[in-house]
Amino acid sequence: MIPPTGIGGIDQIAVVVSDLDAAMERYWTQHGIGPWDVYTYGPHRMPRMTFRGEDRPYVMKLALAFVGPTMYELIETVEGPNIYEEFLAEKGEGIHHFGYYVDDIDEAIASMAERGYAVLQSGRGFGADGDGAYAYFDTTADLGCIAEAIERPAAMPVPERVYPTP
Repeated sequence: MIPPTGIGGIDQIAVVVSDLDAAMERYWTQHGIGPWDVYTYGPHRMPRMTFRGEDRPYVMKLALAFVGPTMYELIETVEGPNIYEEFLAEKGEGIHHFGYYVDDIDEAIASMAERGYAVLQSGRGFGADGDGAYAYFDTTADLGCIAEAIERPAAMPVPERVYPTP
């Protein structure tokens, strides 16, 4: 028997949006979700980024907030190609993936590969000390959306900005 993937919980819900600022305002004013920590992820922050099996940089803006214990993430693509651009072109804005925390990203990738899930996109080094990693897998046929394994960094860097401004 092939071992289970190791998805032990849903720690993050992520939505792809076309306008990050408008989305943060909507989530804050209409639903009270926030405050949002805003970051730009790209090769300036992450030394290794992959897209569909190739080393390939991309850039995205993202905002993070918590709804209870669950991290909520809004993502706006800036420069691709990337899976966020693909999602927007095919489906428009909406829930893109759920994330689950792992202790070791390489073990998570190996576990998913044993089950037949190749890495769609990945990045390493988003933490304050260059640690932290993530990998997306196309689990849509089985789970209804993409799954993301997240190896949390020891500390996140200071956000570029916070919305709403404190």
